[in-house]
Amino acid sequence: MNKELIKRVDKKIEKYLKKIDELEAYNSKLVLDAFRKFQVSESDFKATTGYGYGDTGRDKIEKIFAYILDAEKALVRSQFISGTHALTTTFFGLLRPNDTLLAITGKPYDTLDEVIGIKENNSSLASFGIKYHQIDLLDNDFNYQEIASYLKENPCKVIEIQRSIGYSTRDAISIEKIERVVKLIKSIQKDVIIMVDNCYTEMTSVKTPLSVGCDIIVGSLIKNLGGGIAPNGAYVAGRADLVELVAERLTVPGQGSEVGPSLGINKQILQGLYMAPSVVASSLKTNIFASCLLEELGYETKPHYYEEKNDIVLSIIFNNPQKLISFVASIQEMSAIDSFSRPIPADMPGYQDQIIMASGSFIQGSSIEISCDGPIRPPYIAYLQGSLTYQYGRLAVIHAVESLENAKE
Repeated sequence: MNKELIKRVDKKIEKYLKKIDELEAYNSKLVLDAFRKFQVSESDFKATTGYGYGDTGRDKIEKIFAYILDAEKALVRSQFISGTHALTTTFFGLLRPNDTLLAITGKPYDTLDEVIGIKENNSSLASFGIKYHQIDLLDNDFNYQEIASYLKENPCKVIEIQRSIGYSTRDAISIEKIERVVKLIKSIQKDVIIMVDNCYTEMTSVKTPLSVGCDIIVGSLIKNLGGGIAPNGAYVAGRADLVELVAERLTVPGQGSEVGPSLGINKQILQGLYMAPSVVASSLKTNIFASCLLEELGYETKPHYYEEKNDIVLSIIFNNPQKLISFVASIQEMSAIDSFSRPIPADMPGYQDQIIMASGSFIQGSSIEISCDGPIRPPYIAYLQGSLTYQYGRLAVIHAVESLENAKE
């Protein structure tokens, strides 16, 4: 790689990296304040088994998450196997037959197609008589007029907002846009539940969706807030009554959040959360570096390196399947685990197109570690996310960019 090019990129992004340092400082103090407020001690690492009665460490973790996320209550459990599982549990916890789910950021992430019933499945929401409607974004913002018109004519139980981009070409949704649409929604249907898929977006801003009037948020611990240490799990946070409904769907009605053993995971969840401000900052810096470097070489990226970051994902638009495959494979080559393996496009459960995925991570499927993936469909976008440190991210990006020179047109 041309050293002068790297120097030029480093100079251009310097002031944007400083902004990320300021964000990291804010989030670090927030996390440390929470640990001190709730007096985390070594005894909180103790494992519980069976029913999990009296798991004080688990209960303390949930108070810490609630504090950080500006929630009345949080449910933080290893029994959630993924963000999709937590979202599914939340939908089934909040919705009842004949209720309507309205998605206002367009179609949700592909893995929810069979959950909602967009793709037929006998266990879907649709199979239980739950109705679904979606409103697409308009110029990377909510379609306020269509949302208002629909709500004036149709009662809704839950409105879903997906902040991150999934496998779309749109922008991630900012807190400011969420605040504006929440005010509109509540002015028409004040009792509707506004639920946010918060995956990939935690700690990218100083506010959370709950800070601006949303009712409940959901996220994965093998993404931002797990800090690359939590081995699995997810969280649901927000209004106490709603979180408890979700807890009763995850466990048992009448027991809800009072049961569920930690099985020794408390220490890893706490360590991951403690490291999350630094890890998210490293991911955002890697995003900025990659965007600037690729744009210098004539590739299109979203968001641009100088734009606001609302999630940790960078879209790299190749318009060429071989360049997509080469870039993803090269990220795998610079991963800590399975660097010798070469990813190839393949069918994956929950996806309509073949997917190529680089994830040489310590935790299977961990997106907060350096990873890159994308569907094999036009315009052939690679979705780059994560990096436990900025230096590891730089090394991977430089190697992947070098590989593009050898990719077939």
